[in-house]
Amino acid sequence: MTALTFADWQQRARDLHIEGRAFIQGEYSASAAGADFDCISPVDGRVLAQVASCDEADADRAVLSARMAFESGAWSRLAPAKRKAVMIRFADLLEANAQELALLETLDMGKPISDALAVDVPGAARALRWSGEAIDKIYDEVAATPHDQLGLVTREPVGVVAAIVPWNFPLMMACWKLGPALATGNSVVLKPSEKSPLSAIRMAQLAIEAGIPPGVLNVLPGYGHTVGKALALHMDVDTLVFTGSTRVAKQLMIYAGESNMKRVWLEAGGKSPNIVFADAPDLKAAAEAAASAIAFNQGEVCTAGSRLLVESSIKARFLPMVVEALKGWKPGNPLDPATNV
Repeated sequence: MTALTFADWQQRARDLHIEGRAFIQGEYSASAAGADFDCISPVDGRVLAQVASCDEADADRAVLSARMAFESGAWSRLAPAKRKAVMIRFADLLEANAQELALLETLDMGKPISDALAVDVPGAARALRWSGEAIDKIYDEVAATPHDQLGLVTREPVGVVAAIVPWNFPLMMACWKLGPALATGNSVVLKPSEKSPLSAIRMAQLAIEAGIPPGVLNVLPGYGHTVGKALALHMDVDTLVFTGSTRVAKQLMIYAGESNMKRVWLEAGGKSPNIVFADAPDLKAAAEAAASAIAFNQGEVCTAGSRLLVESSIKARFLPMVVEALKGWKPGNPLDPATNV
């Protein structure tokens, strides 16, 4: 396939159809209150679309849809080999629509199109495919018990999973949650960040095309203090998964305790130092790694190397190497394939 040029991507951006509605029970629909918000591109400040601003009523509708789908057994009790085949088709469809999904990521979040195409979409597809491949390879257990007793350990879906994901890797973070949840037979209500909801909204339709039954994957765009809070407090959500700030993660734990003590899985905060010692075998490579650790994805990474700890004996020699390495990270229009920041 011929690589697209800057002009090609600009034209595709002009021609792109953007869906901004919520996705519930296998269909796009407006929010219950009819409320929308502007989805603004950080690339140039223009309004990309009007996106449904979901609230508690939408959360109730989506959770009910997810619960009904789960109880029906159409997905939760589907034969593992068949569920695996659907998950792999889902991953294949992400790859088949890679250019559209990458363009949505870039316009919505601002990352370079080269990264969206080479990192984000393939990473999202790999997450789905890995979980799908694991479906028929993870077994239950027979516990070691006395001869007149039988102890069995079984792994079963929990039911309805609410997933709240951040804006820095919108599609990939969503698939890190969706892969394990869907593979094990759960239904999911996904709340993308209000700053970057577009790829999740588009992906929901691909899930239906792959064969995931209606209601198994629902997408609710909106704000954390409205629909996010409603999902965290919902009495019929069995598990809540989240990636984001430590402050919000603490609040979600409170909401879980205030409701049904739902199981909560959190990836909160981050940022770690790079540490370089005098005996590093290749200081130039270390300098390039340190530059990449803070510059990649504009530094908008939960493991960004936001601090650099250097042994004092090599400081004078090493820091100029880092400065030189950072010169290769030049900001530009993210639709230009040559842009890396």
